Amino acid sequence: MPITLLVLCTSIAVTLLGCLIASKMGSRVNALVDNPRTRHRHKRGLPRVGGIALFAGFAVASILAYTQASPGNPDDARRIIGVLIGCTLLLPIGLIDDLKELGWIPQLLGQLLVSIIAIYTTVFIERFTNPFTGHVIELHVLPLLGPLLTGAFTLFWILGMMNTVNWLDGLDGLAAGVGAIASFLFAIHMYKLGQEQVSLYAIAMAGACLGVLPFNFSPARLLLGSTGAMILGYGLATLSILAPARMATALLVMAVPIADTAWQIYDRYRRGVSIFRGDRGHLHFRLVDKGYSQIHIVLLYWLACGIFGVISLFVTSQLVKLVVLLTLVSLTLSYIARLSRQHPIL
Repeated sequence: MPITLLVLCTSIAVTLLGCLIASKMGSRVNALVDNPRTRHRHKRGLPRVGGIALFAGFAVASILAYTQASPGNPDDARRIIGVLIGCTLLLPIGLIDDLKELGWIPQLLGQLLVSIIAIYTTVFIERFTNPFTGHVIELHVLPLLGPLLTGAFTLFWILGMMNTVNWLDGLDGLAAGVGAIASFLFAIHMYKLGQEQVSLYAIAMAGACLGVLPFNFSPARLLLGSTGAMILGYGLATLSILAPARMATALLVMAVPIADTAWQIYDRYRRGVSIFRGDRGHLHFRLVDKGYSQIHIVLLYWLACGIFGVISLFVTSQLVKLVVLLTLVSLTLSYIARLSRQHPIL
């Protein structure tokens, strides 16, 4: 069996088994059960344990990939280890939050810790392409400011992606499906760039997301919880850095969720409430309130993420990608703003 297929099947199988075990155990621990609340209108309590299974599938498949096809480049090996260490540390942090609902400060400190680990293991943004000139800008070689800019951009990217995925995880199967699409696109892009071995870890994440979906898709039998959302967000953020030009793919795949996150920060700030206070202002919640079914909304998100992700693979012009991204973000923001005026959050 080809190693790519073996990693994918292993990730899916381990995650499925993990979901079976975790759902039975999680339902017996009342603190891990998400009972129907104002924002999440489940008809019954659901265990927040999907993240444990997602981690298990990703970790086991990644270890398999490492033992069967260890990255030939020592730098790639160090980066992969950094990703796995960060995900491992997020497991207890997420579980504690799922059990006791940590405040935003402890969560942010945990996210900063794993972001620093990523930077320490050289998973950082050191270059990007100027979309107007096509020239590659090397941040790390800039005198004095180089390391500072590299660290700042990387922290912003990882923290932003983790919280975007966390806020995206509001409807059954939404975050896991988007994560699977993004991971597969990352893997394809890595493979096209000749990074076959590194692409196995994106395949492992995609398989973990697919393994969760039978339990997480509407009507869900379990939720990802903070554990799953943080691990998925961290995985997508770091995997998107592991090879050149992948951030453009991530931005286009996640354009709608990123625009929604940006709007929530602005909207909560102008209303004078904490940006970390949850409400039903997110686009997916507003669409539910307008009468659309969860399944239709989730499939529409998946379709948009898939289409714009594919565009990033086949369009070589960075300027065209930028125009598409800005157009999509502008349209999304305009639509959310209109919905906000029609149905303001009280």
